Amino acid sequence: MTAKAAKAATPTGAIPATPARSAETRRRRLVAAAFLLPALVLLGALVVHPIGYSLYRSFFDRSGDTFVGGANYGEILHDDTIRTALRNTALWVVLAPTTATALGLIFAVLTERVRWGTAFKLLVFMPMAISMLAAGIIFRLVYDHDPHRGIANAVWVGVHDTFAESSAFPKARPGRDSPLVPASGADAGGFTTRDPVRAGVPVLLPLVGVAPEDLPGGTRTARPAAAEPGKVTGTVWQDFTRGGGGRTNAVDPTESGLAGIRVEAVKDGRVVDSASARPDGTFTLSAKADGAVLRLPAANFREAYAGVEWLGPTLVTPAVIGAYVWMWAGFAMVLIGAGLAAVPRELLEAARVDGANEWQVFRRVTVPLLAPLLAVVLVTLVINVMKIFDLVFVIAPGSVQDDANVLALQLYRTSFGTDADPGLGSAIAVLLLVLVLPVMLYNIRRLRKEGAR
Repeated sequence: MTAKAAKAATPTGAIPATPARSAETRRRRLVAAAFLLPALVLLGALVVHPIGYSLYRSFFDRSGDTFVGGANYGEILHDDTIRTALRNTALWVVLAPTTATALGLIFAVLTERVRWGTAFKLLVFMPMAISMLAAGIIFRLVYDHDPHRGIANAVWVGVHDTFAESSAFPKARPGRDSPLVPASGADAGGFTTRDPVRAGVPVLLPLVGVAPEDLPGGTRTARPAAAEPGKVTGTVWQDFTRGGGGRTNAVDPTESGLAGIRVEAVKDGRVVDSASARPDGTFTLSAKADGAVLRLPAANFREAYAGVEWLGPTLVTPAVIGAYVWMWAGFAMVLIGAGLAAVPRELLEAARVDGANEWQVFRRVTVPLLAPLLAVVLVTLVINVMKIFDLVFVIAPGSVQDDANVLALQLYRTSFGTDADPGLGSAIAVLLLVLVLPVMLYNIRRLRKEGAR
């Protein structure tokens, strides 16, 4: 072949391959492989081998000696506890990432318009510096059912009692041989006198069951009511003498009145008069009460509102999701805020000049421009949520862990619990991998598309 023919056979601008160049290429590949080898060994030891062994182990029984085929996977479909974990995991995937991403978007947009936005972002992002274990302990206390310990119920009870104050006598009840009997029908929970009362004849309404320290402020020593012509008078008091002694159904010198308790006079099922007991327990009703039955309505004995059972079977999963959102909304806010800073301001101003209000600018301009970033944040949180374990394990009490169960927690309980079954646990691990894999592949594909632009 002539030199001209060789030149024509070589692509324009290409450098002909030579033995020296081929050796250099091989050397560079060997150097790259040498640098990659430790990472590949670690990847194989910490990722590939556990995945392969889990897949292998999922086809064997509890002991690992007997091949059971797909029996462990069939057990996943028939075990009620695992199905609850699947259902709760689906609830997590739907609620937690969308809520955290939505709050992150709202925070990122709003903090752009305030001077103290940086401080607010710092406060919102601070939970990311807390471990899941620490956050779980914090929210276990936040959701405590006792309003004196759990801040969630303290706030809830405070708001409730602002509009519906609880009674000071929730455990009060008539004592032995009392003239009071339990009311029935619509008045259930209250007490009524056995017989109608008469004007000018004082009435005694003794109750027991109220601890001295629980008596309302301003309570005084009880005294018998004086008779008043044409009026019904009486005394409602704590018929209990501290240290023992005293007379039953009689006002003793050291016994306390039940201040503020409501007394109603009822005739033919209708309240004709009412009064509240004074600090010494005495009360006075008008002549309308003559011949009526006195009633202590159930409102006097209503139990104090104890708040919401946040960690009960019904609300435990939403409560734990709330703790997760508290942690990860800051993560979403920071990423979305970075994307928002790159949005061309002229587009927003052009929309405003065209007459769009702020909501329209946000919905039709800002959100579409941030859509790729929102998708990345959402998918990242979905992957994170599908592996959630420690928050559920720490926050949910043992009595409701079956109700709050998720796949990662069920994997731990099945593989390492008191009745451990490594075969079934490996099957759950493979199922979790299969569920996470499509989301990961979608995220990688999206990132590659973004990088190619």
